[in-house]
Amino acid sequence: MLPDNKEVRLISIPVIDCAPLPPPELGNGFVSPETTSPGLLTRIDGSVLPFLGGFGKYQKQLIVLTWIPALFIGFSQFSDNFLLAQPNNTCVQPLANLTNQTTGHSSLLEAPKNISGRPAHIYANGSDGTHNDTAGMQCHCSQWTFELHTGLVQNVVTKWSLVCDSAWKVHIAKFSLLVGSIFGYLVFGILADWFGRHPVLIISVLFMLVFGLTVAFSVNVPMFSTLRFFEGFCLAGITLSLYVLRIELCLPGWRFSMTMVANFVVLGGQLLMPGVAYLCRDWQVLQAVIICPLLLMLSYIWIFPESLRWLLATQQYCRSKWIMGHIAQKNRVNMELDTDNILTELQQALQKKPKKTCIVKMVGTRNLWKNIVVLCVNSLTGYGIHHCFARSMMDPEAQETTMFHNFYADYYTMAGIAVASCMALCPAVGLMGRRGGLLMFMIITALASLLQLGLLNLLGKYSYHLNIDSTGTLNKNFSIAFSIIGMFSSHAVSNLSIFFCAEITPTVIRGGGLGLVLASAGFGMLTAPIMELHNQKGYFLHHIIFACCTLICIICILLLPETRYQPLPETLADGETYTRQPFLPPKKPGEQRLLLAQSESSRDYTRVHDTIDTVFSEILFSAVPCHRLSED
Repeated sequence: MLPDNKEVRLISIPVIDCAPLPPPELGNGFVSPETTSPGLLTRIDGSVLPFLGGFGKYQKQLIVLTWIPALFIGFSQFSDNFLLAQPNNTCVQPLANLTNQTTGHSSLLEAPKNISGRPAHIYANGSDGTHNDTAGMQCHCSQWTFELHTGLVQNVVTKWSLVCDSAWKVHIAKFSLLVGSIFGYLVFGILADWFGRHPVLIISVLFMLVFGLTVAFSVNVPMFSTLRFFEGFCLAGITLSLYVLRIELCLPGWRFSMTMVANFVVLGGQLLMPGVAYLCRDWQVLQAVIICPLLLMLSYIWIFPESLRWLLATQQYCRSKWIMGHIAQKNRVNMELDTDNILTELQQALQKKPKKTCIVKMVGTRNLWKNIVVLCVNSLTGYGIHHCFARSMMDPEAQETTMFHNFYADYYTMAGIAVASCMALCPAVGLMGRRGGLLMFMIITALASLLQLGLLNLLGKYSYHLNIDSTGTLNKNFSIAFSIIGMFSSHAVSNLSIFFCAEITPTVIRGGGLGLVLASAGFGMLTAPIMELHNQKGYFLHHIIFACCTLICIICILLLPETRYQPLPETLADGETYTRQPFLPPKKPGEQRLLLAQSESSRDYTRVHDTIDTVFSEILFSAVPCHRLSED
């Protein structure tokens, strides 16, 4: 009620054009995902792909096209076991100026024999320390006879007599493929984020054909090693681009299963490799047979499109529009039924300029770079300790000489363990998720490593007190058992770390992030030929270092988020929202992974809005000058 003598005057308040507020930040400093990804075009798993038919017939056909080259990738990855396998060698004609004081002819016939024909990927370099130590003193020979047990009649070692003083060249040849792969993962990962997945795939295939076929016509060891470096470089580009394309084609529920099928195809190449080598008989024919099927991949220039997910994430909407129409046509989807107005939003965004991101932008993030570094250490540890277990299982100090049986037994034992590991990985990840499965297999790896290093020494030390007579046999059996378990779990750790990185890295830098993890895996595999080059010296310390790394990895895995059934992050801001959830389920039914409980977060705050409106009105009234009020 106003007094009667008071006059009511209406005050006109000028309209203030307020600019939109900046994206709100959560308490931990991360940008809220609701404000960083406002459009439907950024929600590819939730809006764009379901609009185009989801995981339809066309996407499944493209997935199959990524599986077919995986077979030949498996051939190339395991070709060193045959091209560079150490044969049994016997001296036929000693040097004429050899004195009787050095050694006799009978010792030349026996001493230089390579007592192990096992390839590098199986254990060591195929020659034990005894042979390498005596080679410098007793390998005085001008002509050799070789006996291969890998299905080939001739390989690189027998062609250029890479034994005795020339045996180090075999290690350089093994280095070349791995080092080339490491550089290839790093370079092609950056190029895939900048120019696209499709150009990287085609360029890698073209140069793979050139360098791979040229390897078969090498005239000396330096030429062979140099060309193998470039072959590994191009092989890394093919592997990485196919992996990324396969991940980006799938919806969340299909990603892991489609990736595991590709892994099984690679293992199929490993299992078929001895038969292919036996049919080829010569290493040059084998190299050509491995490379020539990649000619079929040249048709991917027209068959395989660019990744739609990458085009949308980098704002290349003109190309995205054409590919979306092509996918909808192949899946027989009526694009006129656009209830979410995706095409309308796409039409409005056609004028935007492309926005590409390099992997170096990862340094400015808070969570993303930590997740990638953790997965890099996991992949390096998994592949590095895998060689330690393989060497222990194959028992390089054994003096058995049944080479033909041992080579295939060792080779297929390794392949069988890899197959069993992938088969166990599928239900484990299905039940426990990515983080839980990775943690479980890393714990198994650490236990197998620590038990092998500690328990066997304790058995030997206290065998007298425990009344153990056959300590050597017991130690050998325990060592083989722990090695098999360790190889089984470390193989799962390596594969799951790579897949985890592909899911946790945003689309704009997925190539670079995956390249870092794959390069780290290459460094882990590189430790095997490094140990061989030093004649297995320091092997125990080598194993201890990786065992300590497994303990560090167990702690770091707890910091990773869970990505099962989650959409792939598209931008760096989306990648930052992938925060760590509790590993154990909440004890109370109302607890959530956010800081606020569900009961608190779901309260009614309508009265708070009314209070804010009242305060805002008072501020406006106080801000309007008095002379403005009198004029009104």
